[in-house]
Amino acid sequence: MKKVGLYFGTFNPIHVGHLIISNYMVGYTNLDEVWFVVSPLNPLKKKESLLEDYHRLNLVRIAIEQNSKLKACNEEFNLPIPSYTIHTLAHLKEKYSGYEFNLIMGEDNLRSFKKWKNHEEILKYHHLYVYPRVLTEQEKLDKNNLESPADNPKIIRCEAPVMKISSSFIRKAISENKDVRYLLTPEVYKFVEEMNFYKK
Repeated sequence: MKKVGLYFGTFNPIHVGHLIISNYMVGYTNLDEVWFVVSPLNPLKKKESLLEDYHRLNLVRIAIEQNSKLKACNEEFNLPIPSYTIHTLAHLKEKYSGYEFNLIMGEDNLRSFKKWKNHEEILKYHHLYVYPRVLTEQEKLDKNNLESPADNPKIIRCEAPVMKISSSFIRKAISENKDVRYLLTPEVYKFVEEMNFYKK
């Protein structure tokens, strides 16, 4: 059974930090593939800040087309909004019976994992591959109020490179006419430039 790591996100836009983490997961863990699950709407984010779904999906496809172990996944586009991970997992399990699905998440998401819908059900049937993240000042303040799940064999901590790159930083930089060419792959950078994405 093929082991797939699901990397959920809006990928608005996908950047080299996402790619370094996903490449680490297929190179240094027992995952066979990583699927970028492009979210149409995260309940915690404002929709008006997002590019159209198909643009973000296309950027992911452009970014990973040279790596056969990375896939772009648009399954959430046809699921009820807002999308919840537990519903997406059930949908994927039914559609792809020959695959074992696991979650890839940053340690910040692990600390808030107990707030997720049906989190105990997720942890019962799926592994969590957790990568380190640099905390923002707000996350440092919130850290004492958030608690990671107790030690659990389903939680696999990975020593992936710590990346301090965010899509929001890139969007803001582009809007201010800053040079972001080294934060995106050349192909993604070219497409973003051609389409005038994120400019005021």
